[in-house]
Amino acid sequence: MEYRRLGGSGVKVSEVSLGSWLTYGGSVAEQQATACVHRAYDLGINFFDTANVYMRGAAEEIVGKALRGFDRDSYFLATKVYFPMGDGPNDRGLSRKHITEQCHASLRRLGTDYVDLYQCHRYDEGVPLEETLRALDDLVRQGKVLYVGVSEWTADQISDALRIAREMNLDRIVSNQPQYNMIQRRIEAEVVPLSEREGVGQVVFSPLAQGVLTGKYRPGDAPEEGTRAADPESNRFMRELMNESVLTAVDGLRPIADEAGLTMPQLALAWVLRQKNVSSAIIGASRPEQVEDNAAASGVELPSELVHQIDDVLDGVIRRG
Repeated sequence: MEYRRLGGSGVKVSEVSLGSWLTYGGSVAEQQATACVHRAYDLGINFFDTANVYMRGAAEEIVGKALRGFDRDSYFLATKVYFPMGDGPNDRGLSRKHITEQCHASLRRLGTDYVDLYQCHRYDEGVPLEETLRALDDLVRQGKVLYVGVSEWTADQISDALRIAREMNLDRIVSNQPQYNMIQRRIEAEVVPLSEREGVGQVVFSPLAQGVLTGKYRPGDAPEEGTRAADPESNRFMRELMNESVLTAVDGLRPIADEAGLTMPQLALAWVLRQKNVSSAIIGASRPEQVEDNAAASGVELPSELVHQIDDVLDGVIRRG
């Protein structure tokens, strides 16, 4: 496993990280989830990502239990705050109240004294950015959070946060967690250039396009019952991809993967990791074998001619805007 600095910070995280959205605490039994976490750790993955909203805290509890047998300083643990955790008016968003209360709740569920990375799961238009950043800075100063990040923020939102942090002498954002893969490349136009200048690393989710880039969904075939694509809740990030043109284009990547001696998931992950602003790519896994296959993409260098072949095959289905 290769390691990269998280943005401009000094901490190093594994190129491949393990997430828990739609899996741990939900469709994957605790025993399976624990097996995946342990195999990831054995393979050198030190970055584990979760969020309070994943199964309303159940994912955090399972990830925390799975990591309990390892030395706390040997892994990097990330969680998030923003989405509703109750029905009250203050049970959501990025107010000082919600951030502070949810950080404490996450620490209890994870069974730890601090999280390495605390991320704003989305941008909150209804709360002054100064309030959000001050609340996060307070948690850093208290030692409950080591680094601060965001998820799915625009370039303007990230820029505003960095400016305010400079002006108010607050701890600054070191990472952004966007959707990014061979097809969905929207961050390349504005978010990546800004982040490269400012030392903000991308911790990307959906590097396999929710499974589409693994090649398991074939053109002309309806998604099998029980798969993510067949679940209306689970497939919301892949709806724009589940059509004949995209699936046919993805099918055309098979000979490229074969030529490179890679599996389809490894090809997709290696493509994401060639972007130097990417600090880590978050995978999801329900079996340890999937973790092994995905982790093998770390350190793979794709030749430029092969990258050009990928662009030619996917031309017409790439989402840039």
